[in-house]
Formats: sequence, C-alpha cells, structure tokens
Amino acid sequence: MPEAADRQAEQPGPAEYASLNAVYAVALTGLLVATRNRDEDIRAILGTELIPLTAASFAVSKMIARERIGSWVREPFVDDPMGRKRPRGGSVRRALGELVTCSRCVGAWTALGFVSLRLAHPRAGRTATTVFAVAGFNDFAQAGFRALCDWANHQR
Repeated sequence: MPEAADRQAEQPGPAEYASLNAVYAVALTGLLVATRNRDEDIRAILGTELIPLTAASFAVSKMIARERIGSWVREPFVDDPMGRKRPRGGSVRRALGELVTCSRCVGAWTALGFVSLRLAHPRAGRTATTVFAVAGFNDFAQAGFRALCDWANHQR
C-alpha cells in the first residue's frame, strides 16, 4: 500500500499544470510585448502561412513526442523514451513527461516557437517553417502511400 501512496504523491496536480501553463502564458505575453510595434500584422501572416506553420508544428511535435530522433528530449522525463513512455519522477518532472509525450501539447509549444521566430526574425522564421512544413507534408505523403499500398494489397 505505501507504494501506491508514493505514486499518488508524485502525480502532478493542478499546481504543476498551472505552472506549465503560466510559463506558456509568460512566453506568449513576451511575444505580444516584443512584437506590439511591428508593422506586420499577425492576421496577414496567418492568412498566407497558416498551412506551412501548421505542417511545421505537426512535424516537430510528432518528432519530439513520438519519434526515436526526439527520444533525447523525452529521456529525462519518461521511463522508456522509445517504448511505453511512462512519465517518471516527482510531480513537476512527471508533468513535463506528460507534456513531452503528448503531440498536441508539444504542438502548442512548437506553434508558439514558430510564430515567435516568424515575427522576431521573419526570414529565419520563414526558412525554418518551410523546412519543417516540407517534413510534415512528407509525413502525410508517406502515410498516404502506405495506406494506398495496403489497400492495393488487400484488393488482390
């Protein structure tokens, strides 16, 4: 029984999740403050770059949360960075483990990063977005090709 109590004590609670949300909010606020006097309107950027930004965020979040190449990011926070990916450690570390194994969660952070880079350094932001967007579209193409091959093999 003490083992279950120890595990329960290590589970992240609202304070740990609130802390992660606060860090995100501070980063977003910093972006807003840093870009408040920019001539470039975020709506114009999103109007022309929403799809590449989305694809780039998808590619990076999938890489961090799911792929072997991102295991070094997960390793400090999960028991098996390439297997079952169970978060480990105390409550804050465990909350970070949940974050880095959730592609949607990582996606929110990478979206903030790409938009921040795009606004702070437009040329570098466009370049990074393009590289990762192509990688994201490649994921879709590979999955589509695999599905088409599976479908064709089942039609025989």
